[in-house]
Amino acid sequence: MRARRLESALRGRQGRLLFVYLAANRTRPLGRDELADALWPANPPGATEASLSALLSKLRRVLGPETLAGKGEVRLVLPPDAWVDLEAAGAGVHRAESAVALREWTRAWAPARTALYVANRGFLPGEDAPWIEERRRWLEDVRLRALECIAAAGLAMGGTERAAAERSARTLVELAPFRESGYRLLMEALAASDNAAEAIRVYDRLRRLLRDELGIAPGAAAQELHRRLLARLDVVRPGG
Repeated sequence: MRARRLESALRGRQGRLLFVYLAANRTRPLGRDELADALWPANPPGATEASLSALLSKLRRVLGPETLAGKGEVRLVLPPDAWVDLEAAGAGVHRAESAVALREWTRAWAPARTALYVANRGFLPGEDAPWIEERRRWLEDVRLRALECIAAAGLAMGGTERAAAERSARTLVELAPFRESGYRLLMEALAASDNAAEAIRVYDRLRRLLRDELGIAPGAAAQELHRRLLARLDVVRPGG
């Protein structure tokens, strides 16, 4: 089937939001009350049912009646080879994490990149609704998990991917400063590039952040990595 763009045909903000909500929840039938709440979470129109029916009718004309199934409950029916970016991001990060857990580094690379690409685009910028905020939080979690996978795989693969591992780890630290895995990955990436002293500075940044903000020390894994780096430099200083 030849791809076609539908933005211009989905006239109006509500029509586009309706399509996105249906696509994001296409695995289940959606009641009309749920659709109305998604479109008008704060100020529903006086004739909510009539307004929703009009939007669904327009959507059927654009997509084709076979694509929008049901009346009381509605479900978007896409071709078997349809590609939905949110689904691709979720499946991609899951495959990447599974591959990392199995230490199959090259198999983790492409799905992690796909997940990161989708997550970096954001979700419905300029729009505001509870379901949109929920999707954004989920997508941000996907973004962090994808960065972890890219950094871990890049470190293990080495060579030209080492720089990508360091960039991903730095981004992870900036986006999630209390996520210790980002610091550990960055320390490992720097040490792999013979920058052990800079890696120790990264640990010190983590240590001071956790001490000042939470009154705790870094976890055991970060402390052990720090000790190994100190031993490499033959530096004598208090551990932890």
